[in-house]
Amino acid sequence: QVQLVESGGGLVQAGGSLRLSCAASGRTFATAAMGWLRQAPGKERELVAALGKDESFYAVSVKGRFTISRDNAKNTVYLQMHNLKPEDTAVYYCVAGPAIVTLDSNSASWGRGTQVTVSS
Repeated sequence: QVQLVESGGGLVQAGGSLRLSCAASGRTFATAAMGWLRQAPGKERELVAALGKDESFYAVSVKGRFTISRDNAKNTVYLQMHNLKPEDTAVYYCVAGPAIVTLDSNSASWGRGTQVTVSS
């Protein structure tokens, strides 16, 4: 099992910035891919950013505004979010798995989530 603990969510005005962090523990060898997935009320969940062994992924909705990075020594992944919009409001979940394609599934490891609220 991999344990994932998110931090860094909160309330921010439109145009502002936030940085989310996710610390992994346990079977961290099973975290070849890590990413951030969000779920807003009434909307489908969306994988917004992910890092694999030699690749990265960004959803079109966040490309150019969000940056994902990873500190392997600390088993921590970050999501730097700039120019936030009200439509970015959601619960953001850290996810981990063997490959990026596995992250948006129930077989991936999930954190408990952190709320990001962007006011207009």
